[in-house]
Amino acid sequence: MTDESNGAQGCLAGVRVLDLTQFEAGPSCTEALAWLGAEVVKVENPQGGDPGRKSIVGSDGADSPYFLLFNANKKSLTVNLKSPRGLALVKDMAAKADVFVENFAPGAIERLGLGYDVLRALNPSIVYAQVKGFGEGSPYERNLSFDMIAQAAGGVMSITGAPGGPPVKPGATLGDTGTGMLLAISILGALYRRAATGRGARLDVAMQDAMLHYIRVAFALTARTGEAAPRVGANVISAQVAPGGIYPCTPGGPNDYVYVYTSRANPAHWRRVLEVIGRADLIGDPRYDTVEARMEHADEVHAMVGGWTRQRDKYEAMRILGAAGIPAGAVLDTLELRDQPDFERRGVMQVIQHPDFGAFKMPAWPVRLDGAALPVRPSPLLGQHTDQVLGEWLGLNAAAVADLHAQEVI
Repeated sequence: MTDESNGAQGCLAGVRVLDLTQFEAGPSCTEALAWLGAEVVKVENPQGGDPGRKSIVGSDGADSPYFLLFNANKKSLTVNLKSPRGLALVKDMAAKADVFVENFAPGAIERLGLGYDVLRALNPSIVYAQVKGFGEGSPYERNLSFDMIAQAAGGVMSITGAPGGPPVKPGATLGDTGTGMLLAISILGALYRRAATGRGARLDVAMQDAMLHYIRVAFALTARTGEAAPRVGANVISAQVAPGGIYPCTPGGPNDYVYVYTSRANPAHWRRVLEVIGRADLIGDPRYDTVEARMEHADEVHAMVGGWTRQRDKYEAMRILGAAGIPAGAVLDTLELRDQPDFERRGVMQVIQHPDFGAFKMPAWPVRLDGAALPVRPSPLLGQHTDQVLGEWLGLNAAAVADLHAQEVI
């Protein structure tokens, strides 16, 4: 460990992470560690770097917004891994690292000569972490995967969409970032164990396997019914209720809806809904007095609530319902969220100044530490920290680094 910290309040200050990841599943994991203060060095190919840099085209050849979002607070080191000297550099760095993370295609890291057994021999206390599409021993172990493949093969799509309609991929990248977060948590656990025992660890997570973790509620339904969990649209898969779901609001745009939910565990929610919509006369009416009765008259219930919401915009509906103690959320789109003043004031959204892209507002780490939002540094330019990292990690002087540049090793 070192005193280097990627965050002024970093819990992981001094932890060194060697990051051989690309696109999102791996980078989201290492970015979480960087948010928390670890020194994360992203090892990239000198010829273009992480393909995620160009996944969504930026302006004037700049790195894409996609890359900026998943690589904040990191450093970039370019190394030609096909060069024996380049490979030796990475091994020397691994000997000094606390954590090594990779998400190359199955078998690729081993073919490079950077497999777990190799690095463990160099650094017995290293925490070696891998993301793959499918788990070791799976019949699909050698298959490639992306977010949408994981969501399909991991059951998420099977429970998403309208009843009777085809499976739908959720908009959130659960397969990528969802997997990355589970690996980041596990790395923290391995570091905690290492602090007590000195033992390193090998961690591996499959994107398909990770998806099962996120649909546990659906498995609860299967355990109860013995059948595959269905698609229920905007309702709650484990406990369908009325009212429950999205209700239209004025002026009727594509996201002018409010989600209203009444919990089975709290009968007071229904009473509060009736009071808010001006139908207190229906309190105690046997047609609506229980969850089961309301489900039998669901069309009538939805019509009553929808009639009220249609007369208000989604912000007003959310405010009134929330103030009455009814769970409700306006359906907010990315523009509305980006421009919501309180997010920037609270540090949930932060503006960075990227040297190529310019000003860029991005979601920050959502967990506050000691009452403060964690700061954001822009994602690195390709190779921006190569000379610095080789000097600080390996003690190479300017002449040695210049020779590596001349030989196209870095």
